Amino acid sequence: MERYILGYVMDRSIDGVTREDVRQLTHVNLAFGLVRDGLLDMSMLPRVDRARLFKRWNPALKVVLSVGGWGAGGFSTMAMTAAGREAFAASCLEAVERYDFDGVDVDWEYPCSDMAGIDADPRDRENYTLLLRALRDALGPNRILSVAAGASEDFLAWTEMGAAARILDYVQLMTYDMRGGEGPCQAGHHAALGPSRGDASPRNARAVVELFHSAGVPYEKMVLGAAFYSRIFPVDSDRNRGLLQPARSGSFGPDYGGLTDAWRRERGFHEYWDEDAQAAWLWNGREFVSFESPEAVYCKCEYVKERGLRGLMYWEHGGDPSRELLGIIARSLTD
Repeated sequence: MERYILGYVMDRSIDGVTREDVRQLTHVNLAFGLVRDGLLDMSMLPRVDRARLFKRWNPALKVVLSVGGWGAGGFSTMAMTAAGREAFAASCLEAVERYDFDGVDVDWEYPCSDMAGIDADPRDRENYTLLLRALRDALGPNRILSVAAGASEDFLAWTEMGAAARILDYVQLMTYDMRGGEGPCQAGHHAALGPSRGDASPRNARAVVELFHSAGVPYEKMVLGAAFYSRIFPVDSDRNRGLLQPARSGSFGPDYGGLTDAWRRERGFHEYWDEDAQAAWLWNGREFVSFESPEAVYCKCEYVKERGLRGLMYWEHGGDPSRELLGIIARSLTD
């Protein structure tokens, strides 16, 4: 089975994508198209034509338009009627043909939930499946249709993933941001492969994979997620080097490329490894920084092969300017 290596690329990062990058990738997900007035809106991707160059550099590369993202609304209202779903699907097909995309990736965050300040309705659960069916009918059987799925039991309650998986080519699991957010929380790994010792949270990549499999998603249709950015937790306790200690929040930290040796020295950080979670963190006595180290990314790749998953995707390409993490993924999944 060919292993997929998918990189999400935002418009702000697209000019930095190199010939060597696309030769290491099997798929590029361009982020993001939006839903506006019930139709596809491409205004957030002004440099989308550059993607044609990627396919000249690597003719085997698949370029997929990702629609949605955190805080991107319009899905619920559009998907409420058959006419709305069909009109949106037709607008996606038009963009696919115009820009020579290989398919569409739906990143609705999230059906049935207004936590991101978007329109939502309990009927989203069924309408999510119906929207995917409308897109499949419009795109045809030979174009890619995928989704980015929240790494939680809630997402499974909000969707019909067993039915969706039969329509989709693959499901990308957003196995990051699994810990943190606004308000009091527990400092820990936001993209852990497994649970830390003593961790009561059920949210880790291995557990999420089994949840989705139990919900009807075949292993070979799952793509595991990796994070090219960190999360920072302010912690008052020095116990366990901050791990699993009460924190005030878990806000976004630097991208992987920003966690330089100079940045660490200036702030007094030392790096540690959690063998149980197969995840790294930084600690300086006051702040806990969760991030994906090269070793952690390698462990995720090994798990992908061990469990028979389709591949690995990451958010976001610009977060790894040295391509250290991408190189590990490419070497691990193409050997």
